[in-house]
Amino acid sequence: MSEHPYDRLGPDLVIDAVESAGYLSDARLLALNSYENRVYQVGMEHGEPLIAKFYRPERWSDAQILEEHQFSLELRDADISVIAPLVDTAGHTLHEFEGFRFALFQRRGGHPPELDNFDNLLVLGRTLGRIHAVGRSQPFETRQQITVERMLTASREFLLDGFIPAALRPAYSTLTSDLLQAVTAIYAEVRPTDMIRVHGDCHVGNILWRDDTAHFVDLDDCCTAPAIQDLWMFLSGDRPYRQLQLAELVEGYSEFCDFDPRQLRWLEALRTLRLCHYAAWLARRWNDPAFPRSFTWFNTERYWADHILELREQMSALQEEPLRLL
Repeated sequence: MSEHPYDRLGPDLVIDAVESAGYLSDARLLALNSYENRVYQVGMEHGEPLIAKFYRPERWSDAQILEEHQFSLELRDADISVIAPLVDTAGHTLHEFEGFRFALFQRRGGHPPELDNFDNLLVLGRTLGRIHAVGRSQPFETRQQITVERMLTASREFLLDGFIPAALRPAYSTLTSDLLQAVTAIYAEVRPTDMIRVHGDCHVGNILWRDDTAHFVDLDDCCTAPAIQDLWMFLSGDRPYRQLQLAELVEGYSEFCDFDPRQLRWLEALRTLRLCHYAAWLARRWNDPAFPRSFTWFNTERYWADHILELREQMSALQEEPLRLL
């Protein structure tokens, strides 16, 4: 018996699934770097290879996946460079084969943007401003929201129930309880009108840079959140440098969408939510054989000690004055 649903997803099944959608493969198959889903480059008898994305079973409903696809298509139709799923002759973007749901995409080349190049930051800001202008036009109905309960409370409870080493459990429990109180107080400032459709996982690994254009890929984590969620991950370095990076991003962003400086106060709260959620995400996926092979450093006492230290630094960051618009 298979230990994990992806154990059945062999090369033959991948090729058969793609051909079931009306394409003729030349049987060349390349597994791409992906953990949450399984993604392959599949060679075609005629034309360029396609990218096939097989969704993790039981993670999203069909309605949630289709909202992701619809958002991607809206952005594409607005002439924003987003890699949207291919639409077949019947108007479908989501396919099913032997229990696996999948979508097909055009292959797009590129490399991660250089965030030390402030011209790149200006382009990223402009692109995000355009994405959010579309994102504000209507709400998601079924996609998740970034909430304290889902990202921190549930993550904390899951990790305390069997993952945190016994010797570190009191420190983790006390610290995350304090973080929960601090983040809840800050995030309470978020109004319903601040919540829009966003990319949700906006880091350099999800951007292909080519010909001075930022091509946004993988909207698998698109969600409802404040706009700052798609901006803060491009900031790095010491405070003065992050201040300069922010100025470039917001300058470009403001050409297409208004930015509310209130949201700068939520930046470290959102970072805290992501740190806690990321650790719990790895723990929840630990029964997937791909995870222990790829994240060999996870779930060791050293990892949890470093994680606690990182969260202590976040507690300090939450007490600091937020970044300002220059």
